[in-house]
Amino acid sequence: MSSATAPYPIGTPGIPWADAEHAEWLSKQTRQRSYESDVLSVIDRLRSRFDVEEYGHLDYGADRYPLMAIRSRNWNDELPVVLVTGGVHGYETSGVHGALQFVGQHAQDYAGRVNLLVAPCVSPWAYERIHRWNANAVDPNRSFRSDGSAEESAALMKLVAPIRDQALLHIDLHETTDSDETEFRPALAARDGKPFEPGEIPDGFYLVDDSESPQPEFQQALIEAVAKITHIAPADDKGEIFGTPVADQGVIRYPLSHLGLCASMTGAPYRTTTEVYPDSADVSPEQCNRAQVAAVCAAIDYALANQ
Repeated sequence: MSSATAPYPIGTPGIPWADAEHAEWLSKQTRQRSYESDVLSVIDRLRSRFDVEEYGHLDYGADRYPLMAIRSRNWNDELPVVLVTGGVHGYETSGVHGALQFVGQHAQDYAGRVNLLVAPCVSPWAYERIHRWNANAVDPNRSFRSDGSAEESAALMKLVAPIRDQALLHIDLHETTDSDETEFRPALAARDGKPFEPGEIPDGFYLVDDSESPQPEFQQALIEAVAKITHIAPADDKGEIFGTPVADQGVIRYPLSHLGLCASMTGAPYRTTTEVYPDSADVSPEQCNRAQVAAVCAAIDYALANQ
């Protein structure tokens, strides 16, 4: 897993980007896949079994993206709410497809037990361009706060607001990829005029718990389920994963609300962020999707058993 060492090709080292650098960066972003074909068409096939709604839209230049959510049919306000989100970072592919596969394959198993609200592709512009940021070079997963600047995050927060206090569980589906180290972290350092400090990409699946309200037994239930499908990231020689001390096997902790992360959106007692590793020679894209699905099912099962 290599690290970028040459200066990032946009901007001047040590100087934050201005409008010209943002424009140059945007000019280099090209559509590489189709949100309509990969996501919207799948959601359309689910309409016979679930309620589907457009909770907002994005307008980036000539491109318009409807933001779509899937809900349990026969929503019952007496039942707990489970929130599943994917594609907050558009390049993290299994988050999107894992969320959709969960709905298609397993969501009806929980009918009458929970209300499901699934937003499978929070950042469709970034999904098409296989990027972490939105078109304004903003990371949506640092924008889940009242002063956040990402439209993607604001729209999702508005959708979730009515059920924020009824949520039992929120699981946010992500990936950590080799491109974090070769492209996205170097770009972030260049954008902000800071030096890039190389790191080490974790080799395997891990979870991000909330340091302000940790749930170690819940997190381990997910780790045990996913370990049947793909390998769990070990700690490095510093006892860390991605520069953060390991709290338990395959689990690190972040202050979710302080960082404005998606998993901080609700008051759910059970919250986690999955991090699949798709660049291993030992896993396939389908395994990555299955790992996400296994994590969602294990999370719901644990939450229901321990509510």
